[in-house]
Amino acid sequence: MRSMAIFSTLLLSATGLLADTAQERLRDSAAVFSEIMGTPDKGIPQDLLRRAQCAVIVPGLKKGAFVVGGEYGRGYAICRRPGGPGWGAPAALRMEGGSVGFQIGGSSSDIIMLVMNQRGMDRLMSDKFTIGAEAAAAAGPVGRNAQAATDLELHAEMLTWSRSRGAFAGVSLNGATMRPDENMNKELYAQKLSSREILAGNVAPPPDARPLIAELEKYSRPVSGEAAREPR
Repeated sequence: MRSMAIFSTLLLSATGLLADTAQERLRDSAAVFSEIMGTPDKGIPQDLLRRAQCAVIVPGLKKGAFVVGGEYGRGYAICRRPGGPGWGAPAALRMEGGSVGFQIGGSSSDIIMLVMNQRGMDRLMSDKFTIGAEAAAAAGPVGRNAQAATDLELHAEMLTWSRSRGAFAGVSLNGATMRPDENMNKELYAQKLSSREILAGNVAPPPDARPLIAELEKYSRPVSGEAAREPR
């Protein structure tokens, strides 16, 4: 009984650390992306962002913070509007992974992913997928002038980055599992919607999504003198 009480207390503590509204989490996602892209020499190459079909932002992924699974984060995926260069409505998701069990002394990281092709987008719209096992992913390059290797562009469905303690770098997320967060979607849209419905462009973006969409459009528009390129 005592062990169960301790178990419950730790689990509730973990839940409290992650407790916020869908709107707050969406604003956090916009802020994280803006901060990272605000330092172009240390951010995501805009050439990659211009070619990405979708972006995923998970602010404050918790690692080893009394959470079953070792890692737990909640964030949003957002894809380009069908037939247009702009970005559509965000869909809430959960990221889980790591070792099973309770660990003390965890850290927090901000995760950003770019989905580079239709295969990756199809994974994002599924009920659940594991990075590395079901979706080919690679650590993304950093810096305004960084060039992704040819094999990354041709074979990676997703490029991934992490920011922890101020340091931003490409990171492998192999083994992490992603799935829709239906509760947050319902909270944000005031109705039950699937990630597929939202990401396919069938839903209008809510007002709280405007800051994130504005940041994505700011950094994914073609540079002066460069023709717009359709995402592959």
